[in-house]
Amino acid sequence: MSYLLTQMFLYMLCTFLLGLLLGWLIWRYGNTASNDTEALRAERDALLAERNDLNVNLDACRTRSAREREAVEELRGKNIDLQNRLDAMTVAGQAVPAATSAVSDPSAGFSGTASKPEGLSAPRGGQADDLKRISGVGPKMEDLLNSLGYFHFDQIADWSPSEVAWVDENLEGFRGRVTRDAWQPQAKELAKG
Repeated sequence: MSYLLTQMFLYMLCTFLLGLLLGWLIWRYGNTASNDTEALRAERDALLAERNDLNVNLDACRTRSAREREAVEELRGKNIDLQNRLDAMTVAGQAVPAATSAVSDPSAGFSGTASKPEGLSAPRGGQADDLKRISGVGPKMEDLLNSLGYFHFDQIADWSPSEVAWVDENLEGFRGRVTRDAWQPQAKELAKG
């Protein structure tokens, strides 16, 4: 019987020691798991915030896209209306107004040799006008105009028909934009203000 009690005591001691070892391992590596959990929660919160920002930006883009589509449809409608009126005038034998031919022909109002407008080596007073305020002039176009010596609205407003023809022909990649986008009237208005 003492043999049996000794055996039971040894089994109980081994079980106790094994329990202590397992408890220590769980406690030791359980803390790391909680640290990992906190890191995962922080990452999840950051991703949720980023997703919310992206949803806000997406909604803004959808709204802007819808407005632009409406504007395009409105312009298409106006274009169809103007084309119908032009066709009706042509069928009726009436003369097409001069403004229509001026818009379609960049060299309208000019006959002869094109001449380069006088440019500046630098903007007056060291400050150039924001030429991007003219419809049809973007950052690249503004850089191209500045490289040709045109920095101010009044320079563009004062171009003669032969100078307009020269600029229309020499804007690399943007030929005809001065006339097509009616830069001069816009530049005159901007030069006043």
